[in-house]
Amino acid sequence: MHARTGQIFFLALRPNVSNKTKAIHYRVAFVASNHYLCLMLDRFLTYIRAERRYSDATAAAYERDIRRFLQFLEIDELAFDPRLTTSDDIRQWIITLTESGLSAASVNRMVSSLRALFRWLRKTGTVEGDPFLRIGQQRTPSKLPSYIPEAQMRSLIEQPAADSFESERNALIITLFYATGMRLAELGGVRRSDFSEGYAELHIVGKGNKERVIPIIEYARARVREHIERIKAENICTAADNFLFLTHGGGALSRSALYRIVRAELAAAGVQGKRSPHVLRHTFATHMRTGPICARYRRCWAIRRWPRHRSTHTTASHG
Repeated sequence: MHARTGQIFFLALRPNVSNKTKAIHYRVAFVASNHYLCLMLDRFLTYIRAERRYSDATAAAYERDIRRFLQFLEIDELAFDPRLTTSDDIRQWIITLTESGLSAASVNRMVSSLRALFRWLRKTGTVEGDPFLRIGQQRTPSKLPSYIPEAQMRSLIEQPAADSFESERNALIITLFYATGMRLAELGGVRRSDFSEGYAELHIVGKGNKERVIPIIEYARARVREHIERIKAENICTAADNFLFLTHGGGALSRSALYRIVRAELAAAGVQGKRSPHVLRHTFATHMRTGPICARYRRCWAIRRWPRHRSTHTTASHG
């Protein structure tokens, strides 16, 4: 047996069958078996997209992590037989990743991707053993997320109405991130038709393709209403997809453009440290528990509707 590919040339003697015939028979059996194995990764990615409802971005990250393991083994997908993978292989991979300078969190994510593949392989009966049985997580340092102080956030969202379309749009982006705690991908996918009548609620599809309803605070509703009225008045976009956040030419803003806008707006407001949509998400969670959003939201927000965790305390710690 080849140490990695599992190519078995078993030539048991049987009457009236030549060794050449037996060799061909077992070679064909191996190729047929390996034909399934070479399709394994595609089938796994289809599974996590269709049944686990993972996003394309998440599935792509899983694929990159798994292929990185194959690169470590110095084999390609066609030659990979997961039945031959051992705990020692995985431990050596973890050591190699760690020595390359990756953080413990990054190593844990890559190992988690490979672990998910083998969990699926056991579920489908492709492998029997579990090489991850004695593989633990790398320790990660405890780190509290950044957030923006209340006074600074208040001055940022209570600025006078902007003159230009872009300035008004950018102000609304900051307002909705802060007033809802949405993720970047979620905000970028918001359409004008996703709001209820009066803009009191927003229907979105979040992580894992889970649908939920987010209540909108009054001051944020007013800004949404004004922005949508401006889009109509200036005839900026008449397309059927009716995204909320657009370029002046009518195209939907990309995630990277949204990220750059947030970073620029926070820098202009004098925010120190990391400036990102995720910081606004943590700011929302922190202020929900202790700050100005809390009293306003308690009238319209049920914690059970929180996008990811059962409490804002958990979100403030983990995001």
